[in-house]
Amino acid sequence: MASMASTMSKTKTLRPQEIEIPSTADTNRIEPNLLSPLSWRGNGPRQTPSRRQTTGSVDMEDYFVGPRDMNKHSKWPFFLRMHGSVLPKMVLPLVVIALWSTLITCLSEWVYPLKISSLLLTVLGFVVGLAISFRTSTAYERYAEGRKYWSQMLLVGQNLARTIWIHAAERDGEVGKEDLLAKLSALNLIVAYACAVKHKLRFEPGIEYENLKERIEYLDTFAKAADADIPKQKAYGKMKAIGEYLGVTFAESNPRKRIKRSKKPLGNLPLEILNHLSAYVDSIITNETLKVGLYQNQAITMVVQLNEVLIGTERVLQTPLPVAYSIAISQITWVYVMMLPFQLWDSLHWVTIPGCIFAAYIILGIAAIGREIENPFGMDVNDLPLEAYCEELEMDIDTITSNPAPKPAEFMRNLQNMPLWPLSNKSYESWQRRSKQDIRDALMTKTRADMVVRRSFNPQRASEADEKHHAAVAQQQEA
Repeated sequence: MASMASTMSKTKTLRPQEIEIPSTADTNRIEPNLLSPLSWRGNGPRQTPSRRQTTGSVDMEDYFVGPRDMNKHSKWPFFLRMHGSVLPKMVLPLVVIALWSTLITCLSEWVYPLKISSLLLTVLGFVVGLAISFRTSTAYERYAEGRKYWSQMLLVGQNLARTIWIHAAERDGEVGKEDLLAKLSALNLIVAYACAVKHKLRFEPGIEYENLKERIEYLDTFAKAADADIPKQKAYGKMKAIGEYLGVTFAESNPRKRIKRSKKPLGNLPLEILNHLSAYVDSIITNETLKVGLYQNQAITMVVQLNEVLIGTERVLQTPLPVAYSIAISQITWVYVMMLPFQLWDSLHWVTIPGCIFAAYIILGIAAIGREIENPFGMDVNDLPLEAYCEELEMDIDTITSNPAPKPAEFMRNLQNMPLWPLSNKSYESWQRRSKQDIRDALMTKTRADMVVRRSFNPQRASEADEKHHAAVAQQQEA
């Protein structure tokens, strides 16, 4: 029996090998079919996807659908990579430019020389450069701002979860069990809020989504009431999918189609979740399980900050580059590219064709990147991995709730705690047996032992022997 216990202690890891439930619990009530797919008791290891799961194949469906999987690493040089490139959307424009430049070159070689002064190339090139620079800078600004708001989502979500879990007390008796379950329900609402914001930014109505429905189905929301009347997402045909991969505008669907066709009001699901979360904060203040006024203010403020994330991300989504700019920039770049064969033929002749293709790839490619990242919340390869952010928040909250609130009286007195390390390897208990003045004297000794000029102020210099050697070498060279 002892050997068996020792064997189990050696093989035990953070991931339990068996169900660790006290013997007083009724294990027969646990139904395997009701387990979450993220449970450690599932069939496979828990994964953190940074994108929607596809078929797992290495075909066009998996390779050009985003967002990009941040967990994967490519050893290919950047100039040879395809995943994340806008090249698929450049195929048709490059084919058009190739045919056009071939036509102009053939007419110029065999019929009549179609050439114009290269001065126009210089003037238009300056204007095109300014237009593309403006487009790219504004698009990346929106991309970076969207990332900042999701960083704020993770920060505020973690802080609110920690405030609830650590500082909201659990009363004695049966009400203490209710307090614990209420805390867990509130933390689930934080994760559900992040998922609801993700779906709202992608114009996905309803609650029928993984990791969302199970967390909020018990809430009375407009989205739940209208879920049965929301049109289901239709599977795209192969030609339509290929058209979207190639960037054909006629193949693109209206992302708001399902919202517009809903027969019932959809409400604002993230805002409704915040209402319930705010009601919970009010309840723990009322029943005095959250007593300290500072923590009360923090909890209320963090609910407001979550609302700021919703409004900020919607502002980024609903305020694209004005359509007049988009139209003008597109027209300017295409006019410039279409004029290239007339200006290059006199100097390059047949090389005009590949020269125009390369120039078009550079100019139209940069414009296509700006158009793709303008909405950072979509499903393009270079968009933000919102799935990963929601999963990270969920895992962080799981980490917070994995243990009860730590008690300083317990972890401070641990034998491995060395308060004065690296000056002393003595434990907390050893120093507790010393006087307070001894501890302060040791701290002063520690300071004096490390009393040196900061390295940033006094960079390391060569030794005196090295300096003399360098001086002698310099004198010999001068002689």
